[in-house]
Amino acid sequence: MTDKMGKMDHIEVLRAELLQMQQEHRDLDDAIEALHERVNPDLMRLQRMKRKKLVLKDQIQRLEDEITPDIIA
Repeated sequence: MTDKMGKMDHIEVLRAELLQMQQEHRDLDDAIEALHERVNPDLMRLQRMKRKKLVLKDQIQRLEDEITPDIIA
């Protein structure tokens, strides 16, 4: 039973990380949009933010895959 409890704890930690990453992704999206609206946006900063957003998207996908078990059809 300890194995199942340990696995549940691990899944809960992953879910908390996922929620944090999803919030960070939304925040970056808002920041990118705000930066786009400026008269002279900092293009280097914009590029870094977009790159970070893509990295977060990949990390979010990996966490979602780890949380959701594979279903064998």
